[in-house]
Amino acid sequence: MGRLFGTDGARGVANTELTNELAMQIGRAAAMVLTRHCDRKPKILIGKDTRISSDMLEAALIAGFCSVGADVVLCGVVPTPAVAYLVGCSDISAGVMISASHNPCEYNGIKLFNHQGYKLPDALEEEIEAIVLDGAAEIPTPSGGNIGRIIHAPEMAKTYLRHIASTLDVRLDGLEIALDCANGSASVTAQKLFSYLGAKCHMLSDQPDGVNINAGCGSTHMDNLKAYVKAHKLPLGLAFDGDADRCLAVDENGTLIDGDRLIAIFAKDLKARGKLYDDTAVVTVMTNIGFQKYCGENGIKMVTTKVGDRYVLEEMTDKGYSIGGEQSGHIIFKEYATTGDGQLSGVQLASVMVRSGKKASELASVMRVFPQTMENITVSAKGKELLDTDVEIQAAVKAAADQLGDAGRILVRPSGTEPLVRVMVEGPNQAEIEALARRVANVIWERTGICDQ
Repeated sequence: MGRLFGTDGARGVANTELTNELAMQIGRAAAMVLTRHCDRKPKILIGKDTRISSDMLEAALIAGFCSVGADVVLCGVVPTPAVAYLVGCSDISAGVMISASHNPCEYNGIKLFNHQGYKLPDALEEEIEAIVLDGAAEIPTPSGGNIGRIIHAPEMAKTYLRHIASTLDVRLDGLEIALDCANGSASVTAQKLFSYLGAKCHMLSDQPDGVNINAGCGSTHMDNLKAYVKAHKLPLGLAFDGDADRCLAVDENGTLIDGDRLIAIFAKDLKARGKLYDDTAVVTVMTNIGFQKYCGENGIKMVTTKVGDRYVLEEMTDKGYSIGGEQSGHIIFKEYATTGDGQLSGVQLASVMVRSGKKASELASVMRVFPQTMENITVSAKGKELLDTDVEIQAAVKAAADQLGDAGRILVRPSGTEPLVRVMVEGPNQAEIEALARRVANVIWERTGICDQ
């Protein structure tokens, strides 16, 4: 993880950690790095989510971009995957999404995309970091007519929605779906998309006020959606996160369908239609061990990467794989997108239901989910470094792994977006894995000296 950029862009508490000054400097450095090979005046697209600080950071980025001679195209509140798609299908030189994804409203972030709509590789992010933090290169300061302009283009969101709709070969006429928009970006797009495809939409958490994004709703807080789907006897519920690059689902019984099961559903459907390249699905080290067993039972190969949809995408792009993603609901359909896309995942799941005539619960039953528990420990950046060097932490992890044997596993990893260390344990016995996770978490807490409990 870099000095400014984590696994999903630069992120922090807006106005104290992610300041206007820092945002402007990132904008200036990013514009220089990302547009240096342009043969015409560069254009940089900016999208944002609904949190109150997004307007403020947008203004800082605009100033940074324009000050180095780049024109800025503003498309307003849109999902992150909309920015990625719109950059990749137009003459835009680079893209920026202002969002902290699933985090509370006080956080915000800056995600950068190259001219093809891909998140930046580590090398480019490190180059931008060096310019911002070390003054590694002199940033140009044009004047007169060479300063950038601002172009307002809110209609561009329609181009993205038409693209998502075009990925289906069936309509969703009459299908009732509850949509939890997390009071985020999907609040301005989801109902338009699903209604256009013929679905009857029940809207939840689609009234953003700047501070209620992800607040007890969306893909990180599924209880309201579960209860609503069950109470209203709906066949399907979908929940997005703040910037709508994630999607989790709820079946007709109010039972969660997480990202692992969604990938299993999609991989099986793609294979049946001859569209699963090399019969392979790409997942991360956090994927439930039940997915591995599912793959073995269905003639599907599993490739594993580090946590982060950028790493999943890198593997998919390198080898040409069709489907990949994370348990959290970042799912990538390589044929249609260059990043995780919650609304794309949602319409694809609905289309599988329509084409197969199966209920969501029946589709999800293809994969058994093994019990899994997670402990989060708040740590400093220095504390994260202890994971690989502290003898007592390593001994505690090894003891837990030995106790689980082949029946389960333990994974200890630092979060790439938050000041946390995550301890994940899987196995057949819920009580046992919870006890093991707490034991290891306590050792990490004691050794790092920081805990949020």
